Amino acid sequence: MGDETRPRATGRVLALAMRARYVWDYDISEQEFDALLAGRAAVGRLNRAWAAARLIDSAPYEEVVRRIGFGELVRHWPEWRSRVRSSSARRGLDFLAEWLPKHHPELLA
Repeated sequence: MGDETRPRATGRVLALAMRARYVWDYDISEQEFDALLAGRAAVGRLNRAWAAARLIDSAPYEEVVRRIGFGELVRHWPEWRSRVRSSSARRGLDFLAEWLPKHHPELLA
């Protein structure tokens, strides 16, 4: 099949494909979200705490740990906690923030 017969992605489809998964309601890319999450960027009220809370509310636990890390989660949990909407995520991270330093401090480095 030649290139001339393949469907072409429109600008809107490409824009949606580039949008960060957890921010469907904001027009920011995955790279912009990553910069917010890493604390390398802020746009108005969209900052690291906002990005972390959005990720914690929306992503599976394994992805949250992979993208933020145990150390950063435990260090910043008191700041981020009030922004997290999910009560089950808050309970789980409350436990983690208390338990991990006592039982596996090596994971916080």
